[in-house]
Amino acid sequence: MTSRRSFIKTLPLAGSFVLFAQSARGADMPMVDPKDPQAAALGYVNDAGNADKVKFTKFAAGQVCSGCQLYQGAPGAASGGCTLFAGKQVAAKGWCSAYVKKA
Repeated sequence: MTSRRSFIKTLPLAGSFVLFAQSARGADMPMVDPKDPQAAALGYVNDAGNADKVKFTKFAAGQVCSGCQLYQGAPGAASGGCTLFAGKQVAAKGWCSAYVKKA
């Protein structure tokens, strides 16, 4: 019979396992295709230098996915997750019109 106390002692271990599994899974996520309907609607590009500056007038030099609040990649990584594209990665040097500067 397990007690409540022993159950509570195992919670931190279970939580760390879940976090490890999620970070390992992140490396296996596919990249967002700029031709994907959602990506195209947001003007997503793998290289911010290729952003359509006429269509997306909000774009400013220096805006890249790695500097966005929605970017979930590790600092210095070439790509990472984005809250807009569940289960997919974006290029750290990419850009889309949902860009929000990190605080």
